[in-house]
Amino acid sequence: MTESPATKQPAASIRRHKHKKVFAAISFLGSKYKKTSPLIITILATLISLAVSCTSITQRQDVRPLVLRDVPAQRLAYRFEPDVAVPAEVINENADDKIEAIQSDFNTRRQNDALVRTVRSPDGQRALALYGIADEPSQEFHIDLYSADGRFLRNLTPPDLACVFPETVAWSPDGNFMTFIGHKAVKPTPTPAPPGAIPPDTSIPGETGEATPLPSVAPAFPAVPLFSTEQIYICNRDGYDLKPLTSREGLIYFYASWAPDNHALVALACKESEWDVREKQFKLPTGRPRLITLDGKERLLDDELTEALPVWCPDSSKVADAFDNDVMIYDAVSTKPTQARIGLRDPLIAASRFYEERSAGGKKKNDNTESKAVESSPAESAIPASFNPIIRLQWTNSDKLFLETAYVRLMPNETISTFQRWHLLILSPQAAMLK
Repeated sequence: MTESPATKQPAASIRRHKHKKVFAAISFLGSKYKKTSPLIITILATLISLAVSCTSITQRQDVRPLVLRDVPAQRLAYRFEPDVAVPAEVINENADDKIEAIQSDFNTRRQNDALVRTVRSPDGQRALALYGIADEPSQEFHIDLYSADGRFLRNLTPPDLACVFPETVAWSPDGNFMTFIGHKAVKPTPTPAPPGAIPPDTSIPGETGEATPLPSVAPAFPAVPLFSTEQIYICNRDGYDLKPLTSREGLIYFYASWAPDNHALVALACKESEWDVREKQFKLPTGRPRLITLDGKERLLDDELTEALPVWCPDSSKVADAFDNDVMIYDAVSTKPTQARIGLRDPLIAASRFYEERSAGGKKKNDNTESKAVESSPAESAIPASFNPIIRLQWTNSDKLFLETAYVRLMPNETISTFQRWHLLILSPQAAMLK
């Protein structure tokens, strides 16, 4: 509602009017209670002044938010900086990293099991040992809990639950939970007896044709719901209370990442049919980003499919993901979440042109590039070869979101990336938020 000219007063006049009221109140107190201690009058004057000041501050609309956590996603502004150095926070984690003491235990006591990797707990005291078993598919594994000094503690996964995607096995940042992705194990089909095989002689002890019971040291696992498609499972730090965090049969969850403050996970999931199409084309899987709380509640963030893995803001307030040449930012903790789409196609094309001009240095293009330019249409030739989609995000600080562009081709058992370049989005509140 706007003010009319008749009722509109200068701010300075309003402040003087309020100050006159304050001094009048003090004068009244002084005249009524002449015997009152000057200290009491001073205290009353101070309290009244503070009340007026607080009212003035709270009525201001130009107070800058202290942190970006308080700014909704749709109220963010950004500045794009192309072709920056690789962020120092990016660490190429070795998926085959193994704790030496646990590897030694497998070498001496568990020679029939193949250790895939180990995942150390945040406090460094424990570790998850991922290992494969003979006669099981190579992409499947099981998980045991170890102490960091190589002492076996317990089996974590039941034998009828097959784990997949070893890079997604993780501890929560506070070390109180563990998550992994798994599905119902497919029992191998027994090899049929070859033609002409002699049946067992039941008259000989031990040749009854029935399986001879053998002692077992396998722990008794409580019943755990199983699914034919990959779901996210969670258990406590001791390996107990194992349960599915998701239970949507028909969806394949192939990525999950903890929020830094432990309140939720961000995941990627796709339909089984969508997975099969990408697999037949030898392409990386694509999924839709979603938030999953520890009580299993799920919020779909986007209907679009993406190859890029979603990332958390360091303060856990937002999630970012990339769709081709656009970056999406979603609120993750608000009761009324918003989202923002940052279109970067034009600035990325401009940056790619400058990148190629600087890289070429006036050198003549090779024959293959020239032949492709002749075959392509004018519109296609205007797009630089180094212009590629966003394949990776790295959110290092609340106001710094790095993104990597590259051309990625997935061949059987090999991923090829070309024109790998890093860019930076510097985030800030919109000007409207500062008025």
